Amino acid sequence: MSSLFILRTAALAGTAVIALQAAPALAEAEFSLTIGGDAYFQGAYVSQKQDSGLRSTEFSNRLRLTVTPSATTDNGLTYGARLRLVSGNGDPSVSSRTVENDRAFLFANGSFGTIQAGVINGLSDEYGMIGPNTEGIAGSPDSNGILFLHGSSTYAALPLAATSLRTLVSYDTGTKFIYISPSFGGLQAAVSYTPRTGDSNTSINRRKVDTLGDALAFRDVVEAGAAFQNSFGDVTVEASAFYQTGKAVRQSDGIASQSFEDLNSVHVGANVGYGPAKVGVSYAYSGDSGYAKGTAQTRDQQNLIVGAQYTSGPLLFAANYMRALGNDMATMTTPAKADVWQGGVTWTVAPGLTTGLEYDYVRSTLSGAAASGGDLTDRAHILMLDTRLAF
Repeated sequence: MSSLFILRTAALAGTAVIALQAAPALAEAEFSLTIGGDAYFQGAYVSQKQDSGLRSTEFSNRLRLTVTPSATTDNGLTYGARLRLVSGNGDPSVSSRTVENDRAFLFANGSFGTIQAGVINGLSDEYGMIGPNTEGIAGSPDSNGILFLHGSSTYAALPLAATSLRTLVSYDTGTKFIYISPSFGGLQAAVSYTPRTGDSNTSINRRKVDTLGDALAFRDVVEAGAAFQNSFGDVTVEASAFYQTGKAVRQSDGIASQSFEDLNSVHVGANVGYGPAKVGVSYAYSGDSGYAKGTAQTRDQQNLIVGAQYTSGPLLFAANYMRALGNDMATMTTPAKADVWQGGVTWTVAPGLTTGLEYDYVRSTLSGAAASGGDLTDRAHILMLDTRLAF
């Protein structure tokens, strides 16, 4: 997760900077081309109760390449664009060597703040605090360890809040317009508008009604909030709060139709650090957002995350707990819950190179889904080796 407070410098950071000249048809300007990215390789051993027909071992990998052309005027305006290419789309059900983009936007930074326009994820996903243990740290709720349950009945039965950790659809990379204010004593506010979730790049989709059976979508999605970061002596404080709202897209085949609950989701989080130690908490609540209207059984979507970390030399020790509630993410019709305990250690082998060992214990319940009519329960142990490169 990037920090809201390094946005301006991130546009210029990287390892390869090449001077370019603007096209003759444009005003003369010297551009810098920044190239960076990251990659990981994960290997996991899984032991679980509901593992019929499944192997115990599996691998996963991802590589992302970020390209940022930018220029700065004499009056301090920095402007440019960013493209991030990614191998795969993060969906554990898809085996593909397709390269996609999850970032493709224009930006401008100045005394007025920051403007971004294009394909980018939501504000909460980018800047919301989920505790001190973020992606790249072994023992993080964002480490993808839980994805190794895919293929079992347990994964589809998890509540969406077990994988969507912040506002409900902040992970969506639909084309959007974003404004971020300047920093005032470490506090920045932001607001974004997305015409329709899942609508990216050159796609034009103005429909208010989809075909019955299509994937759930929201339209006219607005997300707003703020993030704070500052130091008080040896104590660091980070906090964020975001709210996301939008209209659910109705579905119809011309005869039958289905309506869904509108999007209303909030996420708050805070971290406090002192010396090598940091603790934090995160809470997200989305209620019945996205549920089909008339669903017989519903459970409010929410998650609570509590985490801690301690750094000693090149080693970072992390511990985390999450409780997630809601309906199952496969059908969104059956109440489910999950408790996830995590612990891990991350070793910085060299600048930009880390390897980590993580253990996850997942306890989950799907109400009334067992063959006997009782609850379908599972207990899963995941041991994951996670090696990452950042450049």
